[in-house]
Amino acid sequence: MYGTLQADLQQTLQEIKDAGLYKKERVITSPQGAEIHTNEAGDVLNFCANNYLGLSSHPEVLKAAKETLDSHGYGMSSVRFICGTQDIHKQLEAKLAEFLGTEDTILYAAAFDANGGVFEPLFDERDAIISDALNHASIIDGVRLCKAKRYRYTHNDMADLEKQLQDAVAAGMRHRIIVTDGSFSMDGTIAQLDKICDLADQYDALVMIDECHSMGFLGKTGRGTHEYRDVMGRVDIITGTLGKALGGAMGGFTSGRKEIIEILRQRSRPYLFSNTLAPAIVGASLRVLELLTESTALRDQLEENTKYFREKMTAAGFDITPGEHPIVPVMLYDAKLAQEFAAKMLDEGIYVVGFYYPVVPQGSAF
Repeated sequence: MYGTLQADLQQTLQEIKDAGLYKKERVITSPQGAEIHTNEAGDVLNFCANNYLGLSSHPEVLKAAKETLDSHGYGMSSVRFICGTQDIHKQLEAKLAEFLGTEDTILYAAAFDANGGVFEPLFDERDAIISDALNHASIIDGVRLCKAKRYRYTHNDMADLEKQLQDAVAAGMRHRIIVTDGSFSMDGTIAQLDKICDLADQYDALVMIDECHSMGFLGKTGRGTHEYRDVMGRVDIITGTLGKALGGAMGGFTSGRKEIIEILRQRSRPYLFSNTLAPAIVGASLRVLELLTESTALRDQLEENTKYFREKMTAAGFDITPGEHPIVPVMLYDAKLAQEFAAKMLDEGIYVVGFYYPVVPQGSAF
């Protein structure tokens, strides 16, 4: 039986390779950092990790992880509601809520699970989800699992968002929620969250943002897009990750209104049926939040580095997407060229990766 499927898969894989879209994984043999060691090219400068603040191998973070490993063990071998909630899990949820200015927080094994498990417990066929066209795949999949009616607005287009809201109101949808990435992971575009919140107020809608590429460094104190756009307190649901700026290990969370989080604890399937986040990650994440609360030095340095890099790349004649975010796409518009460019850069000791369809829209490779 497998022979037929195998032939189909082999053909598909060959088509991916022929189109220049086959993804290869380079092997790193060092801790994550600005400089890393690879099997393929030796020591290289790293320009493509999401280690925005350099916390993945920060000595204070490593120390906290090791201490928690000794005090709380390696794993919990349980989901949260059976035998998997330690004191530090509750502490981290409280600290995340405090950092973000929300009422409560729930932890997940991954940010993908946070987005995948947020819609179905809250909304049904009587409700409307209005989603940005370029939202992360985890949001798209989460919406698919929900019976709510789906509306999609053109990327970061407030006029089209308003039209979709008007359509949802006209259709008599009970609850309406606008969903957007805070910062879009492929091009660094920052959502117009202030305008989104204004439209939400006008059309009696909720607002949800994914802060995976914002929390820790965007805004004056690194609280994220809602701080950057001066709308703290106006966002109902915030999802995020511990796997990028906040140390880069793994784990996700949903933060927001008290009753929303309480329902997720009772009904969110990825939370109910996935193991507890490992204690060492929890302990390290608590230390990360302490570091970010004590000082803005790391996010300030990132902001300075980003400005410098953007200015120099523009002066050198590269086509980069305008903005302030540390995600800086160098536009090449061709998938094969993007891969060849990345390979040549590796030869020069600079680690970058080409992005192309289906990770980004066709024709926008970089």
